[in-house]
Amino acid sequence: MLIVQRHYLKEFFKLFFLISGGLALIFSILDLIDKIDDFMPGRPSLESLFLYAFFNFPKYFLYLMPASILVCSLFIFSQASRNMEISIIKSAGGRLRNLFKPFILYGLLLTVSAFLIGEVVVPDFSTRSDELKNSIKKKGRRLTFQEGTLWLRATDGSPVRIELYIPEQKLAKGVSIFVIKKDFMRERLEAEEAEWQGMQSSNGIWRLKNVTIYDIEAGDVRNVAEFDYPHLESPDFFSEGMKKPEEMGIGELYRYAERLKRAGFRNTKLLVDMNKKVSYPFINFFMILFGISLSMRSKIGGGLFAAGLGLLISAFYWFAYTMMLSLGYAGLVPPIVSAWLVPAVFGIGSIHLFRKIPE
Repeated sequence: MLIVQRHYLKEFFKLFFLISGGLALIFSILDLIDKIDDFMPGRPSLESLFLYAFFNFPKYFLYLMPASILVCSLFIFSQASRNMEISIIKSAGGRLRNLFKPFILYGLLLTVSAFLIGEVVVPDFSTRSDELKNSIKKKGRRLTFQEGTLWLRATDGSPVRIELYIPEQKLAKGVSIFVIKKDFMRERLEAEEAEWQGMQSSNGIWRLKNVTIYDIEAGDVRNVAEFDYPHLESPDFFSEGMKKPEEMGIGELYRYAERLKRAGFRNTKLLVDMNKKVSYPFINFFMILFGISLSMRSKIGGGLFAAGLGLLISAFYWFAYTMMLSLGYAGLVPPIVSAWLVPAVFGIGSIHLFRKIPE
């Protein structure tokens, strides 16, 4: 690797970690400040508060990576072009695309890193953040969610297992309730499904359907077509305890979607989120190509102007990307199209511009 390549790489990553790391830290602290009123009644320690901000850091770092990469590449190379460094390299017989080869490699490494952060680090840290938040608020973990299966306690203390919960339908499939009294399991209820009865999530009751009741104390088994069960929390409680897409890896999202499909439900939002998990990291590679190409093809001014242009382009990309995701969530466009169209268009454009860099 040439000395000039090492110099530009060093400057790039120094600025990249300063921008993305600094902004991610600021957003983490702002998130903490937003929650501080909820935390104060629990009298949290200073260490717990800082730990909460630390657990949210990878999430914001991942979100800010594409914008930081574009701003850094525009800033570094627009400055180099303005200072005639690029002209000197060209006059010495250097080829620009050879100069930028290490940036292509590191762009791919940043893409892989973003994928791993989103797949491994963010889900783990988000789970730790929720557990710490419940601990600070003195709220025990009353619900466990894994690939659509819920484990919780009813309001009377009975353990409940829900094989598959469909939040959009307010429907639970495969409900098992273990009625315990005086440390002894008196009954076991096995319901084919439970449906929320009520227009509002907070005002209604769960109706169990096709129920088999095992009366362990009496040694009796009986079947009931349906009856209302008052000891289950409202759907709002279930939704609050369920994992968000960023808290799940691609594998867990896929298995959850497949279980819903086998149960006869197609959750479009899950399919969009699953595709987004793969498509989002690729924009990091395209951003570095776009930043280099744009700084080489036009006189965009000094470093501050280039940084502002980078933020403007990033905002436009984010607006277009989130709009397409919203259309996918609404079912107006296929999940693959909603998650991949904007990155694909942006990627094709950035590759085309990079290939057209004047030597």
